[in-house]
Amino acid sequence: MRASRLLSLQMLLETRGRMSAQALAGALEVSVRTLYRDVDQLSAAGVPIYAERGRNGGFALLPGWKTTLTGLTPSEAQAVFLSGLPGPAQDLGLGSDVEGARLKLLSSLPVSWREDAQRVSARLHLDPVDWYRESDPTPHLPTVAAAVWSGHQVTLRYESWAHTVERTVSPLGLVLKAGVWYLVALPTGTDERGPRTYRVSNILAVTALGKPARRPARFDLPGYWAASIQRFESGLYTGEAALLATPEGLRGLRALSSAVASAVAAAPPSRCKDGRTAVTIPIESVEHACGQLMRLSPQVEVLRPLALRRALVERVLATAALYKESLL
Repeated sequence: MRASRLLSLQMLLETRGRMSAQALAGALEVSVRTLYRDVDQLSAAGVPIYAERGRNGGFALLPGWKTTLTGLTPSEAQAVFLSGLPGPAQDLGLGSDVEGARLKLLSSLPVSWREDAQRVSARLHLDPVDWYRESDPTPHLPTVAAAVWSGHQVTLRYESWAHTVERTVSPLGLVLKAGVWYLVALPTGTDERGPRTYRVSNILAVTALGKPARRPARFDLPGYWAASIQRFESGLYTGEAALLATPEGLRGLRALSSAVASAVAAAPPSRCKDGRTAVTIPIESVEHACGQLMRLSPQVEVLRPLALRRALVERVLATAALYKESLL
């Protein structure tokens, strides 16, 4: 355990450069006191770690010194093969590079480890696209990805929900969610208000520029994405609906969305005399909720708002009128 931590300490300093004792201890999940003991042990073993005092000080390795690693543990090799699942890499234009890296890694492993490493890709397949859907065509994804890797600006011709716009942006990162690729980028110009998200399949044209991209200090892609999802979901649901649902209706409600599933899970366990459960769920709009809850009738009954209840009644009557002759 400690040997693995000492190796991680070396690699942190090699890949990130100078780091403070607090930052290193946090990355290794140990106390600062333990970190100092680890530094002393590495120094005694001949690893050239030196300390710089002051506000911007910390620990660093002598320039030019590099850790030489000749092998991986079996679990590490399996993890590397897991990260080489081909779908997203192929989308990014990196399929052949990933396969080449996998072959080189495989040839460097001990013979006894190769079967275990290959077993991961042979027994685990990643399909990020939802049921009954095809992945969006993304012909410009390799160009966008190249700009993300190189850190250069691009000009996009982008089709939004309202109109088509042309915009120059500084790419910050790519996100793959439910089979859909998104570009997070910082627009240039006077109306700049922080990073924005663009659906890559809506990019009609992209031109790579020679200008370096501007990246906000300490920009955190996972943190930005989590916050943007939260903002989107909080703005998406504009109201609530009070319902009575049978056990079958509750199962149907859970399948509508994660927000509705959370509301169902939080509902009190007490039931009405007829066996139905009272639950309040978030809704986007009366029209949208009407379409969703109509499919769950008669297992789900809407109590409030009255506008939603009336909308359901009107749709039921219109449907009955449409099929009236067939029922006679």
